[in-house]
Amino acid sequence: MQQFAPFLPLFVTIKEINLTLESTMKNFSKSAVILLSVSLLFTAGCGPKSLTPPADKAEGTSINDGSSPLYGNSGGFSEENLPLEGSLDDALTNSSNGAYGFPEGFDPNAQSDTYKKTHGRCTPGMDPIYFQFDQARISRDMLLVAEKNATFLQENPAAFVTLEGNSDQRGTNEYNMALAERRAINVRDYLVNMGISPDRIRTLSYGEERPLFPEHTEEAYKYNRRVDFVAE
Repeated sequence: MQQFAPFLPLFVTIKEINLTLESTMKNFSKSAVILLSVSLLFTAGCGPKSLTPPADKAEGTSINDGSSPLYGNSGGFSEENLPLEGSLDDALTNSSNGAYGFPEGFDPNAQSDTYKKTHGRCTPGMDPIYFQFDQARISRDMLLVAEKNATFLQENPAAFVTLEGNSDQRGTNEYNMALAERRAINVRDYLVNMGISPDRIRTLSYGEERPLFPEHTEEAYKYNRRVDFVAE
């Protein structure tokens, strides 16, 4: 044994290395098992799930379901909403509140200036909404008129109405046509918000083409910037 004595420290060192390696491998195996388990749990948690579709949303009453460019539908008359019997004129005139249109032979353009400033070309029972220069927004002082006209339409549910947008004669024809259209659309949106069905409302823009007062004065311009309510 003496002859192997010089090598004993080497054997001891190799044994210690082997023990260290065995311990390291065991620890590595345990760590690998733990990592694998965590990975499997994470994968299971991220897998596809069964989705339950939401319940159908009830039909809303937002005015966004109406008929402006925001709405995407022009509304108005179609074969689907015409009366089943008679004519459209019958539907507009047969009501417990009487006729909606102008009396026979009545021409709003032939009336006095006082009448035209108050009623414009509106069907009796409704009045025009006037606008500030280069504006399409309904001003506060016109809200009562808008409410009055909405009440008329609520009390006459068989009536259809055309909103005729107008402008004064300043500016280009194209610009005034678009401005008058925006005025009519804003009035229609207000009526829809007041509960009037968009199917009963049609918008029409005349721009500067049909001035009620042809003079080029501030007074005439003021009364040409308006939306008329015309029952059809």
